[in-house]
Amino acid sequence: MKKYTILLLLLTAGTQFSCNQDLDPTVYSNLTNTNGYQTKSDAIAAINSIYGRLKGPSVGDNFSYWATRHFALTDIATDLGHCQFGGDPGQLSLGTWSSTNGLLKEDWNAMYKLVANANSAIFNITPMSGITAAEKAQFLAEAKFLRASAYMDLTDAWGPVVLITEANLGNPGYLDQTPPTSVEEIDAFMIKELNEAAEVLPVNYKENAIYGTNDVGRATKGAALTLLAKLYLRNHDWQKVATLTQQVINLNEYSLFPTYLGLFKESNKWCSENIFSSLSDANTNGTELLNHFGPTDHPVVQNRWQYYTVNWDFYNTFGDEDDRKKCFFPEFMGSDGLLHKQAPSLGAQPPAGVLYMPDVSTRKYADDETTTYYDGHSVNILRYADVLLSRAEALNEISGPTQEAIDLINKVKARSHAKLLNISDYNQNSLRDAILQERGWELFYEGKRRQDLIRMNKYDVLVNAYHLRVGEAAQIKMPQNKYYTYPQSQVDLNPKLSNADRQ
Repeated sequence: MKKYTILLLLLTAGTQFSCNQDLDPTVYSNLTNTNGYQTKSDAIAAINSIYGRLKGPSVGDNFSYWATRHFALTDIATDLGHCQFGGDPGQLSLGTWSSTNGLLKEDWNAMYKLVANANSAIFNITPMSGITAAEKAQFLAEAKFLRASAYMDLTDAWGPVVLITEANLGNPGYLDQTPPTSVEEIDAFMIKELNEAAEVLPVNYKENAIYGTNDVGRATKGAALTLLAKLYLRNHDWQKVATLTQQVINLNEYSLFPTYLGLFKESNKWCSENIFSSLSDANTNGTELLNHFGPTDHPVVQNRWQYYTVNWDFYNTFGDEDDRKKCFFPEFMGSDGLLHKQAPSLGAQPPAGVLYMPDVSTRKYADDETTTYYDGHSVNILRYADVLLSRAEALNEISGPTQEAIDLINKVKARSHAKLLNISDYNQNSLRDAILQERGWELFYEGKRRQDLIRMNKYDVLVNAYHLRVGEAAQIKMPQNKYYTYPQSQVDLNPKLSNADRQ
């Protein structure tokens, strides 16, 4: 890919030179695919470029993929998300999206850009002779994990997609109209890749011989095992989920952070609960998470948009004793001089001096300690609480309620001082519902909700129930809406990506 970029730059330079005959062009680099992968630093740069694709490219334009917009697909379009505005996120909030939705297009593009960087790195690092066998194995394992994470997100959202690997770079068919690969085939590919990565990746990067520094945020053995468990969870392969989650626990690398609100503060870049995260720094590669999630007219968290929010129905399900209920901005005296709060009933008109907010902002990516316009919040793509809840779900599906499953759930609840469960109160079905509810409370706006609802056959049931209660249409139909419509721009390029059964 790099040689084509350089070629484009040279063509552009040639055009400019023809208009400026008195200027001599300065050649800053003669980098090509032939001489670009010679040293260890070259390989590290290629691997780092894949991590960079987890979010937007730069400050001021950093809201792609896990930097914000992915949450529109995974959480806004569920029973807990809300967007009071129109446009693309409004369509997802109402369940009225189509193939022309811009957020679908942008998320698709972001994921495939990550895949492209991973494929290029694997293709070019594999034949390198200037690095050791251990270094090569490490770099390839990181690339394979990252590529698998993107394909997991792609198949969650769209199901069958075109599987592109480094093998395609040897003989690229740029104009081929390739049919999508089945989810089963992509799953088999990911299982192989993740198992291979887990065998190579270290448990952590403390005193690491290859990087020489404790590079938190890089792919680890725990991350590969956790993503593999998530894949088997999606496929209802409960025994493999139970086995893999126990392996993650047995690494003795992870534990729950002491407080729920503290876990998400901008100052908490990395802690023992993080398994795999997208990291940011407000001054160098800050995101616009705070802008999208923060409240409007707040006296402290100022100039934010209240764009990606939680609906009041979901907020009201939290117990008052639950610290996670403190992770919102439910009432405040606004900088506009109005008291912002929840309406006492649907359709109620506010008295003078009061504004009834249509939804409630979360502090998860908008804590009131942030002092910059762009923020440096970490996004926890995989974290330990999810491992505990996933194991509890698998154990319940294998044999119904067990004390171990209850204890795993209560461990997550106890961190937030939420009301604990008693095993005598549950059967398999009711505990399944309790786990789904707990996952919503614990993992809202972490990219998990839509897949949780689909896995437990509750996507249409719960989303439509919410919309009907607030006077909106019940738009979700299954299995039609199990997957999103392919972006129209991609269908135009490759008609074999058909939306016939998705519209």
